[in-house]
Amino acid sequence: MQAVKTQVKLPRIVVIGAGGTISTRSGLGSLDMINYMAFGTTLIVDEVLDAVPETKQYADLRPVHFSATSSTAVTYSDWRALVQLISNFERDHGEVDGFVLLHGTGTLEETAYFLHLCLKTQKPVVVTGSQRPLGAISSDAPLNLVNAVRVAGSPDAQGMGVLVCLNDDIHAARDVTKGSTSRLHAFCTPDFGILGEVNGDGVNFYRRSLRRGYPATEFNVDSLTKLPRVDIAYSYAGEDGGIVSALAAAGAKGIVIAAFPGGRLSPGQKEACVHALGLGIAIVIATRAGSGRAHVAQDLLGCGMVAADNLTCQKARILLSLALTVSHEKSVIERIFRLY
Repeated sequence: MQAVKTQVKLPRIVVIGAGGTISTRSGLGSLDMINYMAFGTTLIVDEVLDAVPETKQYADLRPVHFSATSSTAVTYSDWRALVQLISNFERDHGEVDGFVLLHGTGTLEETAYFLHLCLKTQKPVVVTGSQRPLGAISSDAPLNLVNAVRVAGSPDAQGMGVLVCLNDDIHAARDVTKGSTSRLHAFCTPDFGILGEVNGDGVNFYRRSLRRGYPATEFNVDSLTKLPRVDIAYSYAGEDGGIVSALAAAGAKGIVIAAFPGGRLSPGQKEACVHALGLGIAIVIATRAGSGRAHVAQDLLGCGMVAADNLTCQKARILLSLALTVSHEKSVIERIFRLY
């Protein structure tokens, strides 16, 4: 008697195309790793999936075109539109098991963290990109895409927050950063390491982040056409506070300082920050060190500044912008930076 084969039901994964290197073929040939955005073609998501048919082995794919651009052009309006797209797709198209977002690596970590703070879906969301264009020799784009689909369809990804998956590694959106311009291992989590990895035999998680993320967040961007302006000022030897003063004059509602390691400021920068605080501008102290917490001295805290914990300055900027939609009170901003 012949055995009857049972067909495994594949997870339903929405793949959102937002451009970037992972979706690009260079017009200069397969060895171009630099000029492909200027002299290439950015494919829509359907074309990317057709170029990597192995993805269909792991999921029932639903491609959705969002944009075809460099991530250097991403703005708040794009982030808000992505939040709405994911919410609307779940509402209008029935059951979905997870989402994958194809994105350029320049601002990938920022988009991932914003989504991590603002999405209301219960489903896994995985952001991926590539260091080499899709058409390049030895491109990392195909396997990054396959692995992201596998992670989004994994039951273990439930409740893990927005995830970033490149080079076989799975990172928390809050903690990941791009640490190299062009190497395949560019994305890393300096302080705590990866959450898990994708291997030939499956998706394997080893830890989870304890900081709060979607859907249990207090931020709602549905009706916000723009966020409060928050800028970043860098600390360096001889900095006289002119940048902070200029940002205050430009209308910043908050300023994140990429401070000296340990959360210290130059004398001129401290003076300018104290003046900005007097104007009602929120000041958050991060560190330019690349890893570690901003240990803000008591004199700065006493002036009204807030510590960014171990968030990078670019992620502290996002969190401060969202915090200012909730309150301008220092105690509330401090609570939000402790929680998220």
